[in-house]
Amino acid sequence: MGTTLDDLRTEARECTRCDLYEHATQTVFGEGAPTAPLVLVGEQPGDKEDLDGRPFVGPAGAVLDRALEAAGIARSDVYLTNAVKHFKWKRQGKVRLHQKPNAEEVRACAVWWQAELHAIDPDVVVLLGATAAQAALGPKVRVTRDRGVLIPAGDRLAYDALVTMHPSAVLRMRDGERDAAFGELVRDLGEAARHVATG
Repeated sequence: MGTTLDDLRTEARECTRCDLYEHATQTVFGEGAPTAPLVLVGEQPGDKEDLDGRPFVGPAGAVLDRALEAAGIARSDVYLTNAVKHFKWKRQGKVRLHQKPNAEEVRACAVWWQAELHAIDPDVVVLLGATAAQAALGPKVRVTRDRGVLIPAGDRLAYDALVTMHPSAVLRMRDGERDAAFGELVRDLGEAARHVATG
């Protein structure tokens, strides 16, 4: 396995570590600043990401872009990736509906995001949602309980981490709850950025 992001991206295009590649359009590898002090890890690409080949370019990505801007973080200064690199879906009519990746699929893909982090060597990793949080920190992590608190580097992860909700969770909220959830996401991203700034 390569050690640079370019090498890893090339190798990941041919990944067959689990069966998800069989129904996905392409591998969706991470993108962003190759020496980013802040890395954001989500669950998996969605329909738009699968077609475009880039992470966080669909509806959840639009929420994330707004949250990053509100937190004073330039998207160009961070690195964005996912715990799983292929889109898992089921068809309903003409629509491809997201399906949550299972534990085996998440484990099979771990080599890629771990190699990305090793190549980037960030200061803080923000884990967006339960799939990313549990992939990095273990099955006992709970987003609602553990979000927003900096977790120092330890046995499970070689970098300081912060758990928060996935931007798609904000989209799923009822109208009366969406603004508050978005504010929490912004606060959590701001906390990660403050930790980067203070070293």
